[in-house]
Amino acid sequence: MSSNIYYENDADLNLIKNKKVAIIGYGSQGHAHALNLRDSGVDVSIGLLDESKSRVVAKKDGFEVLTPLEATIWADHIVLLTPDESQKNVFATIQSELKEGKSLGFAHGFNIHFEKIIPPDHVPVIMVAPKGPGHMVRREFQKESGVPCLVAIAADPFGNAKDFALSYAKAIGGTRAGVVETTFREETETDLFGEQAVLCGGLTALIKAGFEVLVEAGYSPVMAYFECLHEIKLITDLIYEGGISNMRQSISNTAEYGDVTVGPQIVDSATKERMRSILSQIQSGKFASDWLEEAQSGYPELSKLRKLGREHLIESIGQDIRRKFRYSPESQSGE
Repeated sequence: MSSNIYYENDADLNLIKNKKVAIIGYGSQGHAHALNLRDSGVDVSIGLLDESKSRVVAKKDGFEVLTPLEATIWADHIVLLTPDESQKNVFATIQSELKEGKSLGFAHGFNIHFEKIIPPDHVPVIMVAPKGPGHMVRREFQKESGVPCLVAIAADPFGNAKDFALSYAKAIGGTRAGVVETTFREETETDLFGEQAVLCGGLTALIKAGFEVLVEAGYSPVMAYFECLHEIKLITDLIYEGGISNMRQSISNTAEYGDVTVGPQIVDSATKERMRSILSQIQSGKFASDWLEEAQSGYPELSKLRKLGREHLIESIGQDIRRKFRYSPESQSGE
């Protein structure tokens, strides 16, 4: 593995503590970054539109809440943590105040890599991207642990952007776990691919397809739910804890034999070829353009597909099972 990995002793917390930081957005990542930064001794304010519902939450958490423009004027380092599809518009409202001495941060490379946002040449641009949702970033920090992070530099006019990015990563807990150096391009394209082909799109499609095959063959939807969805967490926890081999050591010989002999029949060379096509659409910028056009149109396709997803039999069966079976998923163990 050639990527540089940084830990606590590689980062100087004082670099970020000497700056005023504006977190623009107070959603999953925004609230976690802001709270962790404040707990690390950083002066933080929140930038939100007047109509944002998150203003109440941020104020309740004890932050000064400004508009994005006011926060940018106040801060030395501005971090855009609004959804990808809204960042370009937010940036347009603050761009005039990105004067020399200020820097810009992201937790995902989407808008910089695809050139939807083009900062002034004199502004350092960094990315600190936790590899986990915001609630986990906050929870692990409070446990004096951390979530691994990625750091990348898009612009470094003064030659100190990486040191500053590592300082920021330390302040949100990333260096406790490990911080991997990457690029905006690599983070963006691999993140989108992972979401679409494996972690979200691939996984949920596989779950539903397996469920449908069993139900169509006459098996109980309850049994199909348990076998194709419920046990996913048990298996992924084992993989997360120690890799695929660790999972295979923990399941029965029967399950392992089925894994290694049948799995390649499900995900075969044709599947990989379709994955390559998906990756090409990401690399070319087609997905980014399609997604932003969808957002600008008011999410018509996403809304339709959300509705279809909620109406799938696996959702109503799952709701019924979770209501009738009083179990804690975290307490379940593998096969």
